[in-house]
Amino acid sequence: MTILDGNIVTVAMPAIQGDLGFSAPGLAWVVNAYLIPFGGLLLLVGRLGDLVGRKRMFTTGLAVFTAASVLCGVADGQGMLVAARALQGVGGAMTSAVVLGMLVALFPEPREQGRAIAVFSAVGAAGGALGTFLGGALTQALDWHWIFLINLPIGVLALVAALRILTADNGAGLGSGADYPGAALVTSALMLTVYAIVGAGERGLGGTLALGLLALALFAGFTLRQARAARPLLRLRLLRSRTLTSANGVQILMIAGMYGFQYIGALYLQRVLGYSELLTGTAFLPAPITIGVLMLSLSARTIARFGPYRVLLAGLALITAGLALLSRAPVEGAYVTDVLPPLLLLSTGFAAAMPAVTGLAMSGARAEDAGLASGLFNTTQVVGGSLGLAVLTTLAASRTERLTGAGEHVVAATANGYRLAFTVATVIAATALTLAAALLRPDRTSSTASAEEVPPHTPSSADPAVPGERIGTGT
Repeated sequence: MTILDGNIVTVAMPAIQGDLGFSAPGLAWVVNAYLIPFGGLLLLVGRLGDLVGRKRMFTTGLAVFTAASVLCGVADGQGMLVAARALQGVGGAMTSAVVLGMLVALFPEPREQGRAIAVFSAVGAAGGALGTFLGGALTQALDWHWIFLINLPIGVLALVAALRILTADNGAGLGSGADYPGAALVTSALMLTVYAIVGAGERGLGGTLALGLLALALFAGFTLRQARAARPLLRLRLLRSRTLTSANGVQILMIAGMYGFQYIGALYLQRVLGYSELLTGTAFLPAPITIGVLMLSLSARTIARFGPYRVLLAGLALITAGLALLSRAPVEGAYVTDVLPPLLLLSTGFAAAMPAVTGLAMSGARAEDAGLASGLFNTTQVVGGSLGLAVLTTLAASRTERLTGAGEHVVAATANGYRLAFTVATVIAATALTLAAALLRPDRTSSTASAEEVPPHTPSSADPAVPGERIGTGT
């Protein structure tokens, strides 16, 4: 449900904008309002799950997410929708931060655990596959409110099942402590960063720089807090690993390009090529299906044979090529020749790159830091999606507005704006490829196992905090 909800809103964006009167930059907050609290709270609620019990955290988060979905579905104004989406992000973080830890505790035997995680990944891929399609179908058949209201029966059934089936676990107790000031600092810094970028076109350079400096100050405060806190959200020694920090940096850039493609690609199909919501959702179906099939059937074997470094480079090269093809974005484009080929390149590249970069990131952490490393990886993924969406939508809107003001036809100006966004996304992906090639290359002279030979970490019930699924999985 959380993965589906990250995708289902994309196709309905034009309908939401037309109904509630969002500006082009402001429309991105329908997505960002969900992503920012989701990513900013993962570390904190993962720790709280250890303290109060993972079942309690999971079921509470499920209730919050379901209630927030209803608020989204009845929203009749911009403020109410954005606030309800933020509450959804809180509930999504509460469930996702503990679900994998619950899964591996239920299936401690390695073979059964492997099957359980495979099924879990398949469910995520199914959520991604259904999201764009259901978003288009519900919006066209009913209206956009139903893309959120559909979560009510799903959430109620899941909550009843969780309460009846899952075994209660006793946490360490709230007296063990959690770094609430640290969570407040990092969440505020993330929100302010995205806000500064989204409104850059309307605010001007001076105001944007001022907000950016304030965000940097908050990040610096978070760093100082983590260095001094008795129980920090993020142990700073993690950042001393070049492999871990480089893999997270590469992931930020990769997800920024991919998330921008998903959002802007849907707008391109509707506003330039004239697709309906249902046809747009159907057009996107090959991507999540390809990602799900390849991740479950080929990724592990391919990485085992060639190593995560080579697989990551190949995946990033395919992503860069796909975005480069999209940067053409013709006004009179055809799906078979102008949309489907880059769509398949991007989905194949993501299916290869995502497991590889995950394995590299986790191989850079010591066993006792595996839970925190996983939390950091989930968080940087959300940061990449939010920042990529903010930057690319702002650039596209600014270019379109400038050309429209100069007298160019609105459809041609819109296509031109999207071409700029896809071109910048291509540069971002190429930068990720360059950084990965330079910083993640294994040391062949080392007598110890290289990063290529270290399999991705499998969470265990002993991990201090095991965050949940990555929200990009299946997108």
